[in-house]
Amino acid sequence: MLSLFSICKESCLVGTLHTVLLVSDDPDVIAAAQSAFGAESDYRLILCEDEAHVVDRLQQIEAHLLVADAGAFANDLDNALISARISQPSVARVLIAKPDDPEGAAEIARRAATYLYLVKPVQAELLRLVAKRALELSELSRRHRLLSREFKISIDDGIFTQAEEQSVQGGWSQFEKLVYVSPKMADLCAEAKQAAQTDLPVVIHGETGTGKELLARAIHFNSTRMNSPMHVQNCGGVSESTLHSELFGHVRGAFTGAVSDRLGLFRAADGGTVFLDEISEISPSFQVSLLRFLQEGEVKPLGSDKVTRADVRIIAASNRRLDELVERGEFRRDLYYRLKGFELDIPPLRERSEDVAALVQFFIEKYAGVVGHRVLGVAKDALAKLEAYSYPGNVRELETEVRRMVAVADQGGYLVTRHLSPAISSVQTAAAADPMMFEPEGASLKEMVESLERRIVTQALERHRWNQSRAADQLGLSRVGLANKIKRYGLQDA
Repeated sequence: MLSLFSICKESCLVGTLHTVLLVSDDPDVIAAAQSAFGAESDYRLILCEDEAHVVDRLQQIEAHLLVADAGAFANDLDNALISARISQPSVARVLIAKPDDPEGAAEIARRAATYLYLVKPVQAELLRLVAKRALELSELSRRHRLLSREFKISIDDGIFTQAEEQSVQGGWSQFEKLVYVSPKMADLCAEAKQAAQTDLPVVIHGETGTGKELLARAIHFNSTRMNSPMHVQNCGGVSESTLHSELFGHVRGAFTGAVSDRLGLFRAADGGTVFLDEISEISPSFQVSLLRFLQEGEVKPLGSDKVTRADVRIIAASNRRLDELVERGEFRRDLYYRLKGFELDIPPLRERSEDVAALVQFFIEKYAGVVGHRVLGVAKDALAKLEAYSYPGNVRELETEVRRMVAVADQGGYLVTRHLSPAISSVQTAAAADPMMFEPEGASLKEMVESLERRIVTQALERHRWNQSRAADQLGLSRVGLANKIKRYGLQDA
């Protein structure tokens, strides 16, 4: 065991980019942190203005270390560092204390379970060393949890998921808060990382709940704009004048109710990123305004004659294909080509079922600490049903399901089929639906083959929720060929 400990300790930080969140308004502390982490290729330093920004960043990105200045907290007994102990237990914590309040610093450090606390003035070399040791301890604790879970599962006679699915390496890959093991998502995230290194606009396509905003935030926080603001605006169901005011701003008196000037998100995010969700819903006239901004960077608030400029990267998202809207004349072609510096398509969860197990484990670890339950894992038959479900709500639906399961699970137990919601517990698993176990109908060989074909076509249609294009693609048929089989066998959507 000593040799394993030594190997782990030496390899904990090798080849890994660690994200450090710093919350402080002290220029000396900020300078020390920039000196400690700014020149290091193994670290990414993200500055947080206050506690609210810390909470947001912990939800938006995959952070590894939180360095908090006690002077930035309004309350020594209830603050973001202390709450992170419960909400983000995997994030290592270091406190920077005021020199005139050692007792207060010790109390905060105790409540937050910090690795150490440093007293101002902070030396960059010491901060770098403490950060490295805190990250090593955090990684060793993570590996210990995984190994403990593996040893527990290995004595259950194969009832539960196999140990290799919960390997010491973590069992999945992450791009900030996006979790995946499938080749489709690996290719997508590789392209997104390339997009992050540029200032080109990005268009993200994907169904509702696939994680379009998470991908947009991952791109922002892996770009050179990571310490500048990222603002989000949903364009769906918003009137043109309201949307113009939200993005470009307005001056007092521009319209009824405009009692003061409004900066607008484009100017508020100067140097950063604006994420426009449901971009397909904007009006033709607003498309012209947005095109002008993308071409010239010009911002003209409502009711103003003055034109200013803003350096903003646009990331747009839509659950409808913009290229198809362009062909139908519902979206400007020139705007589409301006937006698609990079075009990323997030596949729905039903098309990457291999990601379900990794996401389930990730959500278990995320929510077990929040509700105060210790959950060892998920039973194999429950996982099979989770993997077989079609998820019309995609990852968001799976997250809600796992969160509910964790809340009702037994302390120190597994998630089993009785914890599943009725919609998922009633799903027929792949083993139960195996065509080889099907008893064909009919007296002749032709009739038996036709009954088997009918079953296979029916299963494909149900799996894809009667999306005939996707079902035909899976079966290797043309859409017309599938339509003929539906007509031949008299199949109908239930």
